[in-house]
Amino acid sequence: MHQHSNCNDVNPERHVGLKETFFACPMHSEIKQTHPGKCSKCGMELMEVNGEKESNLISHHHAKIKVDNVSDEGVKDAIYTCPMHPEVISHTPGNCPKCGMSLELAIPMESKESSEYVDLNMRFWWTLPLSVIVLALAMFGHQFESGFSQYQSWLELLLSLPVVFYGGRIFFARCLQSIIHRHLNMWTLIGIGTGAAFSFSLVATLFPDLFPASYSAMGRVGVYFEAADVIISLTLLGQLLELKARSQTSAAIRALLGLAPKNARKVREDGVEVDIPIADVIVGDLLRIRPGEKVPVDGTVENGSSAVDESMITGEPLPVTKRQGDSVIGATLNTSGTLVMRARQVGEQTMLAQIVQMVAHAQRSKAPMQRMADDVAGLFVVGVLIFSLSTLLVWGLFGPEPSWIYGLLNAVAVLIIACPCALGLATPMSVMVATGKAASSGVLFKDAAAIEQLCKVDTLIIDKTGTITKGKPMLEKVVALGAYNELEILQFAASVDQGSEHPLAHAIVQGAERNKISLLPCTDFESSTGIGVHGLVAGKKIALGSRIFMHENGADISKLEEKLKELNGEGGSVVYLMIDGVLSGAFSITDPIKPTAAEAISSLKEAGINVVMASGDGIGTAQSVANKLGINEVHGEVKPEDKLLLVQCHQNQGHFVAMAGDGINDAPALVQADIGIAMGNGTDIAMSSAHVTLIKGDLKGILAARKISSQAVKNMKQNLLFALLYNALGIPIAAGILFPIFGVLLSPMIAALAMSLSSVSVVCNALRLRRV
Repeated sequence: MHQHSNCNDVNPERHVGLKETFFACPMHSEIKQTHPGKCSKCGMELMEVNGEKESNLISHHHAKIKVDNVSDEGVKDAIYTCPMHPEVISHTPGNCPKCGMSLELAIPMESKESSEYVDLNMRFWWTLPLSVIVLALAMFGHQFESGFSQYQSWLELLLSLPVVFYGGRIFFARCLQSIIHRHLNMWTLIGIGTGAAFSFSLVATLFPDLFPASYSAMGRVGVYFEAADVIISLTLLGQLLELKARSQTSAAIRALLGLAPKNARKVREDGVEVDIPIADVIVGDLLRIRPGEKVPVDGTVENGSSAVDESMITGEPLPVTKRQGDSVIGATLNTSGTLVMRARQVGEQTMLAQIVQMVAHAQRSKAPMQRMADDVAGLFVVGVLIFSLSTLLVWGLFGPEPSWIYGLLNAVAVLIIACPCALGLATPMSVMVATGKAASSGVLFKDAAAIEQLCKVDTLIIDKTGTITKGKPMLEKVVALGAYNELEILQFAASVDQGSEHPLAHAIVQGAERNKISLLPCTDFESSTGIGVHGLVAGKKIALGSRIFMHENGADISKLEEKLKELNGEGGSVVYLMIDGVLSGAFSITDPIKPTAAEAISSLKEAGINVVMASGDGIGTAQSVANKLGINEVHGEVKPEDKLLLVQCHQNQGHFVAMAGDGINDAPALVQADIGIAMGNGTDIAMSSAHVTLIKGDLKGILAARKISSQAVKNMKQNLLFALLYNALGIPIAAGILFPIFGVLLSPMIAALAMSLSSVSVVCNALRLRRV
């Protein structure tokens, strides 16, 4: 292996190990133990988790993809998860035990409105008129005749009961749940705040004699039903706006689901064609695709020829011509001719289904930055409760009369304005939008951590074959020597190679087809694995193979030395031909460089990334390709373990390393790298080992992914900063810090409005990522 001088110091002890297996509760991730059992909190059976399972319990439960336009309540085999805590999963709808938010479908349906949105919308519009009337009575009731005041509190109470116990019931239920599960959150603060205002007013209405005369004004004790009602109405409105905005973050998945056709045209064994639901297609079915129809599932063309538009999956704008034997992707559009295909992958095995699962998993995963925010939010709620109680005591003991009323209102305002919802939504919303945007650009992130980490990459190690090059060898040059011309030796070579499965053999046969050379029958075919073939063509003994194969057969290749220099200079593989024991020609076979590779690598270098090429090919071939692309550090004849050590070498030097590859031999290095990048046209094991998948297999996708990563991290920081600044400024104002100077107090109703708008603003800021 040719190694760059900077990477001679390789640490062989650095390797990737398996994580320890343990058992955890799917509803309470902090409950972990080394043996099976039941959760001490909720009684659920603990599940075995490790490695990928720990970070993706959704996959462990085999989440199903639904494409029917159905409600999200009680969907069979559906998986529900929390948008803020993806480790919380359930097979039925409900509330998150950690933050109280309603669980959402891990893979959203095509329906535009969730059942939660419909429910909250009904509660909001039914109770809003009552809140408005109560607010009007509180503000203008004193203008009525004096006898009205003794009934006003009772009227406000009767009007407030539906608002509090119907409109706000879900908030109080979430508050109680947070206390029971000992996960204090935003609903803890809202429930205690509105509950305190309503309870005080209820007691003041039922038992006014319990209060001193200083608490009475205009014949009654002051009540604050309007504060509780308006806070509930504003919170409902804020939740509706937030749900509406959050639904847009799943637009990418719904768009992908919308690509899937609903029916397929099956060709039965008797030749009769019938339309069947897409769910009834099984592997091996023959399906007809007429012009203008979508390819129903993944498979191969049996007969016919047509141009297929694959832009909805790969992002490639130009239609691709498909003929017999070519692969077709489900949900792509047949534009011209008629095709008959055989189904190879159906259901969850199709590329579209796998893309949807990867996007859904990435959207629900938690970024490292979010874990920090969660830790802060947990301590924050406890701190707010203490600060609110302190506000009540300070105002009650030292404030102006009626001091305890002021204390109660300011304490409630502190509880309401300090809700950490904006803090909790800061990074999940950015992750969801960035993942959807990346998917529409042909880039799949495995999880949120990959989004956050990709922009840190300063070294990119790239495999050559299939990554920089197309991975499809082509015949470039033919050199004739002796009595036969170029077309004749190509005919002999292709005739003997038509029985070989080797990629170089395919290149020679395809070269003959391009030159419209008819192939001759070959008998006595014999293959020497990996180095050459023998056969009898037109009565002549043909030997075709590598330099080693020629030496074994006693051929003298010195006569071709000058011409071989020209062939090797192209960076290709050379195959030699003997006819009746005489060296008669040679073929140069190259793997063409992808058209966008040079531009992508140039742009990556301009961005300050050190590009390294590693290839299993000979150093001469690898160096030739590297020279064309301006890559300075080249490693040839590398084995899978060598690529792994190469990644470790750069990591040991303090670099943040990404590895891009497409084959099974790249899998160890993809796992070892800080960020593994797989080509979508590569092997399944490469894609499962990587953190990022480029659907088109185009290196320019790395540039797109890096830009999305950079913008997403910037967006996360903006959201976190806004949420922290909002609370840092809002809490002291709600506590009454401005009252001694300006005589200004923050009404709990204004605090509720500010709290709702803060969450909506965080979501709207995240949605800006769609314009990246």
